[in-house]
Amino acid sequence: MQERRSHRTFAMTPLEPAELGQLLWAAQGVTETSGKRTAPSAGALGPLEVFVVTAEGVTHYLPDEHGLETRATGDRRNALSSAAADQEMVAKAPAVLVITGILSRTAWKYGGDRAWRYVNLEAGHASQNVLLMATAMGLAGVPVGAFDDNAVMDVLGLPADHRPLLLLPLGRPA
Repeated sequence: MQERRSHRTFAMTPLEPAELGQLLWAAQGVTETSGKRTAPSAGALGPLEVFVVTAEGVTHYLPDEHGLETRATGDRRNALSSAAADQEMVAKAPAVLVITGILSRTAWKYGGDRAWRYVNLEAGHASQNVLLMATAMGLAGVPVGAFDDNAVMDVLGLPADHRPLLLLPLGRPA
């Protein structure tokens, strides 16, 4: 925890599949047969979804399978950077995790206003898990909250019920 720092410049080396898998597990990995995850979730309702943007395309993390499904091919990091106020680290990081929330998964139990609070807290927990795991692995990242929600949704082709909560550019520190 003492070593964790926000890094905005990364080496161009892609992350290894095992490295990316460990970071995704830190974000939303399943830790029990009941389906509980690495990050706390109000009522264990699991409103978060994690997408990965790399030079190869966009993938969606499937926690139950600890696998990825391809959502789009081709490098969308420049478009994602444009959606994030042209922040260069979004375009240049080898991988960008995009954490989204689906409000309805939590709102049915806690109501809309309280649900948004819980979903946002959960995104913070998940991102801190990723950043601490990255640091332990000799990697680095930075949370990004400055972006146009609709533009991010368009770049990633997200369903209407997915609300982008934060971006996490990740890689080896330059």
